[in-house]
Amino acid sequence: MDRRQFLGGASIAGMAMSMPADILASDVPTDLTSMSASELSAAIRQRHVTCVEVMQAYLARIHKYNPTYNAIVSMVADDELIKQAELADRALDNDEYWGWLHGMPLAVKDDANVEGFPTSHGSPIFAGTIAAADDLLVARMRRQGPIFIGKTNLPEFGMGSQSYNNVFGTTGSAWNPNLTAGGSSGGAACGLGTQMLTVANGGDLMGSLRNPGAYNNVIGFRPTQGRVPDSRGGDLFYQQMGTGGPMGRNAEDTARLLVTISGQTPIQPLSLRDKLPAVSEFKAPDLKGLRIGWMGDFNGYLPTEPGVIELCEASLKTLADNGATVEACMPRFDMDRLWQTWLTLRHWTRHGMRELYDDPVTRAQLKPEAVWEIEGSFNTSAEQIYWAGVARADWFAEMQRLFETYDFLILPTAQVFPFDKSVHWPEEVNGVKMDTYHRWMEVVIGGTLAGLPICNVPAGFDQANRPMGMQVMGRFGYDQQVLEFAMAYEAVTDHLQKRPELVSGTA
Repeated sequence: MDRRQFLGGASIAGMAMSMPADILASDVPTDLTSMSASELSAAIRQRHVTCVEVMQAYLARIHKYNPTYNAIVSMVADDELIKQAELADRALDNDEYWGWLHGMPLAVKDDANVEGFPTSHGSPIFAGTIAAADDLLVARMRRQGPIFIGKTNLPEFGMGSQSYNNVFGTTGSAWNPNLTAGGSSGGAACGLGTQMLTVANGGDLMGSLRNPGAYNNVIGFRPTQGRVPDSRGGDLFYQQMGTGGPMGRNAEDTARLLVTISGQTPIQPLSLRDKLPAVSEFKAPDLKGLRIGWMGDFNGYLPTEPGVIELCEASLKTLADNGATVEACMPRFDMDRLWQTWLTLRHWTRHGMRELYDDPVTRAQLKPEAVWEIEGSFNTSAEQIYWAGVARADWFAEMQRLFETYDFLILPTAQVFPFDKSVHWPEEVNGVKMDTYHRWMEVVIGGTLAGLPICNVPAGFDQANRPMGMQVMGRFGYDQQVLEFAMAYEAVTDHLQKRPELVSGTA
């Protein structure tokens, strides 16, 4: 089946989705890359711009800035991408509309398989491995008609909230290429922050959609566990920690991609059965009367860089000024117990990498943090896993208790601002030594362990112009409501309207 036949078969599903609202030709800016994904989609559908023009604009921007920021890797050749854009334009000439991503450039995180593209996982062990088929998430995006232009950079095997690896190097923040973009979806977030990408996918086990969202001043959304199913196999019942999810320059674009990639599948027994509505049904709520629980640093439990809490609280004041009730709250839970639960379950999820560890050749190519994670799984007993499961259930129950009082719970997205990208991970935060390579991101584990929908929303910038974000957590299954809140937040703040001063050239 050729591309036209494949996409033609999917066009009904594409049209059934809520299409972006119409725009006027006069509203199309000279710089096409400055348009949101929803705006650009409408402009293409209404033939205000051609897919070739869009591709040329994005390629020019990528060639100008990507050598500095290193967000996109494994790029397809320009002439091939232009040919695909011409094909997309001819389809529109023939009244064939593939979906809301019709003819738009898209890059996929380099731990997901795109047919015919290399999947490196940021590891020299897998560098150059060509995918034979699309992963489920990628197939769902493909049905909406994008043009895949390459992959987005990440840390080795997605481990660590800093996107560096020995295959492609390090990704810098859109706001300062000398600082980290975060991770593991660092390339995706940087690509959005620099306007080299329209929307992007990512994955999140320990903040990998949230942390890079904060470090690049974009939206990163971790869906409810089971909302976005995975087709890559492995344990389908117990190791429910990581999930795929969307990123966007604003909440609307993020919601549109979430609707695209979500939905129940028979190959995932724990995928959610309910269906998200069309994006046209997402409505920003009135902030007046909403109750917000602010958990901050858990009453000083979390070491936090000076300025992070204050910046978040300034944005919370904006919410209060617009009618929301914001109150400090604290879970009735032993936070060290939560951390030990995390360590046990995190090690357990990495036991599937033992084959790479047992082979001396591949073990030598693993970064030390990966070796530590795998070795940590060797002595993890059934008793430890059982009690970690009980603790996780207790934590979920405590979150539900808080949601009886609050509509949303909010935390900082990270405990530190973006740091020098040559540093693999902060060994100290505000005078406190970090005892693991990921302890500095402890702030994100609560949402993961409860399986909640969580949206990173920008919180502003410190005096050094370093961005920070806040995690907005909602009830299990309330993905729509969390993104609707993000829309309301976006309407009363100006953080997303601010653009970085980009640096062209080579890193």
